[in-house]
Amino acid sequence: METVDRPRPATIGMSPSRLDALADGIFAIVMTLLVLELRVPRFADSVSNETLWQALVDLGPLLMTYFLSFAVLFTYWRAHHYLMGMYAKTVDLTLMNINGLFFIFVALVPFTAELLGLYSMTQLAIAFYSTNIILIGFTIWWMRKHILFTDHVKSIPLDEVALRHGAVRTLLPPLFAAIAILVSFWSPYVSLLLLTMAVAFNLFRESTKVTDWLARAFHEGMEEKKQ
Repeated sequence: METVDRPRPATIGMSPSRLDALADGIFAIVMTLLVLELRVPRFADSVSNETLWQALVDLGPLLMTYFLSFAVLFTYWRAHHYLMGMYAKTVDLTLMNINGLFFIFVALVPFTAELLGLYSMTQLAIAFYSTNIILIGFTIWWMRKHILFTDHVKSIPLDEVALRHGAVRTLLPPLFAAIAILVSFWSPYVSLLLLTMAVAFNLFRESTKVTDWLARAFHEGMEEKKQ
């Protein structure tokens, strides 16, 4: 009896909500791990206010990196929720694998955050942290592109304006992180500012006006190239 090779279905038997729920658990753990690196200063003998204050000041870089990294994780958790909880209606194997890669880079944040907090004035620490942001940004962009533009995944339709806005918000943080790596050889302070600005851009609704301008500028530039 002859066997007939049947094409495998593009989608798999998994709901996008399963990946969304997995992301909730992973982000909750990673966000919690961030704060575990902040330890209360301890002294063998009685301590004065001045000594305690100086010890807290010494924790400043770790504290700043904690807030920055928590904000980074929050924005990417929110972006992932929009993609998997709202846009995607089915899942294929490629989308599942992209999610796995995304979670790998998300789980690295506590390590690169501690590295940056301890050695924030070194180019290598900035490069490691920024590269982590670039890799997370790249995988969320890849995930978004696969959900919205492949025939293997069903998704809700988006108009051209929404597509451009989403592209700008997705690509801006890794772009700023890449610039931060280059700028770190000149000024680590400016690099840290760039990383903070990229996160702040996606946190506040007021940045929508900037997104509109950038999206229009990008669209007009592409139209000029076609002509």
